[in-house]
Amino acid sequence: MESGDTGSVRNWIGSLGYVTRRMIFSILSVGPLPNHIAFIMDGNRRYSKKHNLGEGGGHRAGFIALMSLMKYCYELGLKYVTIFAFSIDNFRRRPAEVQSVMDLMQEKIEGLLKEASVVDHYGVRIRFVGDLKLLHPPVREAAEKVMRATANNNRTVLLICVAYTSSYEIVHAVEEACHEKFDKLRELVDRNEDEEKEDKMIKLVDIEKHAYMAVAPDPDILVRSSGETRLSNFLLWQTTNSLLYSPMALWPEMGFTHIVWAVLNYQRRYAYFEKLKKQI
Repeated sequence: MESGDTGSVRNWIGSLGYVTRRMIFSILSVGPLPNHIAFIMDGNRRYSKKHNLGEGGGHRAGFIALMSLMKYCYELGLKYVTIFAFSIDNFRRRPAEVQSVMDLMQEKIEGLLKEASVVDHYGVRIRFVGDLKLLHPPVREAAEKVMRATANNNRTVLLICVAYTSSYEIVHAVEEACHEKFDKLRELVDRNEDEEKEDKMIKLVDIEKHAYMAVAPDPDILVRSSGETRLSNFLLWQTTNSLLYSPMALWPEMGFTHIVWAVLNYQRRYAYFEKLKKQI
């Protein structure tokens, strides 16, 4: 088969896949759809060992899977997608491995701005969530550049949690809430004004507004690949009423069918989750 024929077949298969996805998504749209899905991308290193890939090979395969899953989520009409890209705890890994992941992260972050990327096609706004000061400077600069470049996109939002753990986020939010409350009380003292006793207390809303994830609603679904059922210090505060879905596939093996099953499971339990939310 000549290269031109191969290209035509590939385009035909791609078009058929798109039409099929549209049909399935139309059926799913009859029921309630999630607004926000979060992913713990587990299994990149195991995938690399399984397929005898070199250093960083599993993470590169994982990035390809991420681009495909993002496309499916946006075709389905999701407003928010969150991924757990790099935990603060991951900085304890071998320096060579950390550097390899940082280099790959910088490469892929910069690639998100390419003209033909998913970000450009779907008008995605990208927000990095976590303590960005902990990132290697080139990675942090690339992240800041992408956030500036996509700031006016409003169709969908991709939140990338890097240098993030939920416990760190909660401590950070409490500290910021305390600083804010203290500054407010000091202003009142300077003006010889009093404040209601209730306003002197740290409230739930004070903590939540200073959380890193305050920029998005709580996830409807949390997906962790490779069959693991641990949250691994990810979105502990935000996933109280989220559906947890743990397919056995390693992250680079995740695909279209996993998104469909996640949504179907969410729809089956939708009434139950709505009831829980009303009890809060």
